[in-house]
Amino acid sequence: MPNDAELQQHVLSELTWEPRVDAAHIGVTAKDGVVTLMGHVATFGQKHAAEAAAHRVKGVSAVAEEIEVRLPFATERGDDEIAATVVERLGWDAAIPRDAVQVKVEKGWVTLTGQVEGRYQKDAAEQEIRWLFGVVGVSNQIAIRVRPDTGRISDDIRHALHRSWLFDSTTINVSASGGQIRLTGTVRSPHERRVAAATAWAAPGATAVENELRIA
Repeated sequence: MPNDAELQQHVLSELTWEPRVDAAHIGVTAKDGVVTLMGHVATFGQKHAAEAAAHRVKGVSAVAEEIEVRLPFATERGDDEIAATVVERLGWDAAIPRDAVQVKVEKGWVTLTGQVEGRYQKDAAEQEIRWLFGVVGVSNQIAIRVRPDTGRISDDIRHALHRSWLFDSTTINVSASGGQIRLTGTVRSPHERRVAAATAWAAPGATAVENELRIA
């Protein structure tokens, strides 16, 4: 595993490699696998992409993200204009049911509420607006509608994990109570841990995923 200085440099290199991020004003510190990102960027999308890039680096166990969004003066927008743009953008996404998501904007910070059928729709709503000029942050408070027929959900997730070449599915245990999913057992890498959670979230009726998988 890399030491603190090596990990810091690896994260800086990954930020520079990420084409969606202007890393010129981002600083990095590392201690015992915990990476802190500081500085400022021009869009919320860059902030999110920087955090994702840091998580990709081998040896990173956690990321503390302290990046500020500083909008160029020429791209500043009023809250009414931002809200109208967000509503229009959401309306163009076929994955998001029309009128399912409500939008509130305060000083550039967008809050999403409402109710959708699945996690992919909740994520899609946030992804649509991260890169809009004027948005400085997003609070995704969209709820996932509970389905009455969740009895087979744990079996469905086990079968999905078994289909993947990535996992030894015998080391992963899945339990469910309604739409509440719990993953226990072991995986071989942080990437496998994230993919297992994403697989569980993809199950119809999943409303929460408790990821207790250990890396072994």
